[in-house]
This record gives sequence, structure tokens and C-alpha cells, in this order.
Amino acid sequence: MTPEDRKYTKSHEWVKLEGNVAIVGITDHAQEALGDITFVELPEEGQALQALHECGVIESVKAASDLYAPLTGVVLKVNHDLDARPEVINEDPYERGWIFRIGKFSRSDYEALMDAAEYEATLDEDEE
Repeated sequence: MTPEDRKYTKSHEWVKLEGNVAIVGITDHAQEALGDITFVELPEEGQALQALHECGVIESVKAASDLYAPLTGVVLKVNHDLDARPEVINEDPYERGWIFRIGKFSRSDYEALMDAAEYEATLDEDEE
């Protein structure tokens, strides 16, 4: 089930707001498609991000996949727990498996992202 308390990108990132901070991770669908995650290249804290531009890499036993910034903003914090245990993304992609936090982003950019139902509809289209 796709959590309804966040927004989604077509490239399978999720964004959850906590005040003026946007928490970012990848969806359950994405982690399942990747398989066992073995390494996460995190963006740098303080790094300026451009929406829809690559900001990291997630490697698994199957493949490497680019990680895209869902919003333009600045990286406030990264999840360093993933350095030692990248598989946390497989185990709990929507909570403990968060990847980074963004500040100084536009609320209108956030509002333009897909809600859970819209995101699930894109998954259904991909399966047809």
C-alpha cells in the first residue's frame, strides 16, 4: 500500500513534509524492482539540488539506479545509517529507509508532485 501522507515522482521517489523539511526516499515498488540493495551513494549535506536531476545512486545485486531529487532545494541531512546498512531501504522504505532531507524548497513544487493514487495509477500503466 502506498502511504497517502506524502507525494511521489514518476522516477519512484517519495517526499514527506515535516514542517519546512522534505524527507525523501524511494518507494516500495522501486526497492522491490531493485532487489537487495547493497550500496547507496548519498548526496552531500549542504549540496544544492535541482528537481529531476540526478543526486545519487542506489546499487543492488541486480543493477545500479540513479536517484533523482524530487524538489529543488538544499540537502540538510542524509541518512548515514545507510552507509553500514543499505538494506534498511528494502526492509522499511517509508520510514527508517529515508535517504535525505531537503530544505529551502518551493511548496508549489511539492504540490505539483503526484499523490498516492496518481502514483499507483502510473504503476498500473507500466504493467499494461
